[in-house]
Amino acid sequence: MGLSNLGIFHTIIGVVAILSALISFIRYGKINLKHITGKLYFYFTIITSLTALGISKHGGFNAGHVLSLIILILVTAAFFLHTKKEGNNKARYFENFLMAFSFLLSMLPTVNETLTRVPIGHPLAKDINDPLIGKTLLIIFILFIAGSVYQIIKQRKINKLETNSVEF
Repeated sequence: MGLSNLGIFHTIIGVVAILSALISFIRYGKINLKHITGKLYFYFTIITSLTALGISKHGGFNAGHVLSLIILILVTAAFFLHTKKEGNNKARYFENFLMAFSFLLSMLPTVNETLTRVPIGHPLAKDINDPLIGKTLLIIFILFIAGSVYQIIKQRKINKLETNSVEF
């Protein structure tokens, strides 16, 4: 597989981040920063993004590094909204979207690296242009769109409940 020690650490931390996000999506319909799964995703995604900056398959600064920086910005902005705008219901829409979008962007290199490396010796995809990678990313994108719509609907219901409970 040809991974450095940093690459192995990056992969393990990244897998924990992805699993945490998936568990949070299933339990709460979003990456919920109030719960341990959301917190694990947040912190492990930061570590994964930072360690990605030290990894380069092709040498030098590349698109993967830019992607890592964008993901860092997204999760940091979502965390800021979560902590500083706690009572602001509109901020929840942005927080939810930013966390989900960071997950979507995390899946780009994850899918590519996984499908071009696994199983060892006979990977499922030859390279980044393999149709399997494109189809997998398309499915993930469709799930992202559906999940974003679901999060908006769910957040509207939460906001409506909070507004109605304040009026009494």
